[in-house]
Amino acid sequence: MKTSITKDSIETAYSFLHQKRNVYIHSTLSWQKDDIELSIAEYVDSMNKELYAVIAADRPDFLRDHQHFADDITLAVEQLEQMLQRPNTSY
Repeated sequence: MKTSITKDSIETAYSFLHQKRNVYIHSTLSWQKDDIELSIAEYVDSMNKELYAVIAADRPDFLRDHQHFADDITLAVEQLEQMLQRPNTSY
């Protein structure tokens, strides 16, 4: 089965999520963290659906659940980084 996950889609997601995660984990402002959570939720609505399914492990609330957001964004960045380090393979 051919996948529509491209290296470009992985790089784009990684860049966006990595940057937002770095601000999020160092922020002490609750409104800033809330804004980041909202922008990530909006981003995942428009990102490559197959890529989202892979990093979310088919969990529909991945990166959308306030209680798990810090863990989710860290996991997402780690997974995307690993995907970028792999040779051109199926995901």
